[in-house]
Amino acid sequence: VPLVESGGGAVQAGDSLRLSCVYSEHTFTGRATAWFRQAPEKERQCVATITWGGTPAYYADSVKGRFTISRDNAKNTVYLQMNSLEPEDTGVYYCAAPGSPTVHAYILANRRLVANWGQGTLVTVSS
Repeated sequence: VPLVESGGGAVQAGDSLRLSCVYSEHTFTGRATAWFRQAPEKERQCVATITWGGTPAYYADSVKGRFTISRDNAKNTVYLQMNSLEPEDTGVYYCAAPGSPTVHAYILANRRLVANWGQGTLVTVSS
């Protein structure tokens, strides 16, 4: 499995969680990475993207100032630090990568450019 997420769980509003996505080094070297989420009965939407070099490129307006995307390529891992969680953050969080290193992180928020998805990790935030 090329992308494996972990770190989800059930928390209270105001709590924090850190999601991790371990990627296959052979497959994803040089590629941008993104976190998407899908709330119940809603479309999958991008939360944040990051360049291969570790520069965050996009945050959804709803998470700006609360979520931070980062990566450690030595560990083949991308992280999503989520602080001040709200019930509206509830959903399945997916790690995502494009099919080519030429797809820049600034446009990876478009899910049509995603070629690889993880299996997802569930985050439930209660009020």
